[in-house]
Amino acid sequence: MSPELELAKQLIGAAGRVTVFTGAGISTESGIPDFRGPNGVWTRNPAAEKTATLQNYLADPDVRRLAWQNRLRSPAWDAQPNRGHRAIYELERQGRLNAVVTQNIDGLHQRAGHQPQHVIEVHGTMHWSRCWTCDDRRPMQETLQRVRAGEADPHCLACAARGETGVLKSDTVSFGQSLVPEVIDAAMQAAEECDVLLAAGSSLSVFPAANLVPRARASGAGVVIVNGEPTGMDRFADVVLLGPLGELLPELIGSTSP
Repeated sequence: MSPELELAKQLIGAAGRVTVFTGAGISTESGIPDFRGPNGVWTRNPAAEKTATLQNYLADPDVRRLAWQNRLRSPAWDAQPNRGHRAIYELERQGRLNAVVTQNIDGLHQRAGHQPQHVIEVHGTMHWSRCWTCDDRRPMQETLQRVRAGEADPHCLACAARGETGVLKSDTVSFGQSLVPEVIDAAMQAAEECDVLLAAGSSLSVFPAANLVPRARASGAGVVIVNGEPTGMDRFADVVLLGPLGELLPELIGSTSP
């Protein structure tokens, strides 16, 4: 065991309150590609980023039609939690988890066993659709069934009942869309209240979420960063570990439940 891994194990093992901050890198081993990595969705196809930009999405029906087809084909629907997700759940099982703050929209932390109230989804969730006009929220699979039935750009049923047209999107935060203040406040509070912040699988380049790392450091918490490549926040960490998260996280946290 390397000295860095041993130090990280000691920090996490001694902590009574661990806040875990996760990004797309934790889900790649479940078959969900990240966005900005070497083989990321937007790295391979920069045009795909248009569907995640609010202005383009609201203004262009062609962008919305492409986005709905992408949602239908998303590998996240069949993805299962991997060893990294299960290792993080072990912290909850041990009673030492303060919160999981995630940039991911895939819901795999909840599928790994976490109670929903312990997961703070700063970028929303793909499992619900929401009307941009009236805020009506429904399970995404109901909306996708309409797409499968031939509605290329489904509109809001609640708005339609009033004779209006409402644009539907996934209940996720797009580029150009404001974060929910209460959600980001809860994330920052989770960083301030922990003994150790474990950042796993995030490039730590998207703000304000990436501010959790310096916020935790300023509050006196230890910081452990685990990622496939260096991040811009490594200078705030007590330990930086580079490598596969599905191997490193179980090593750090201990035995995982089957």
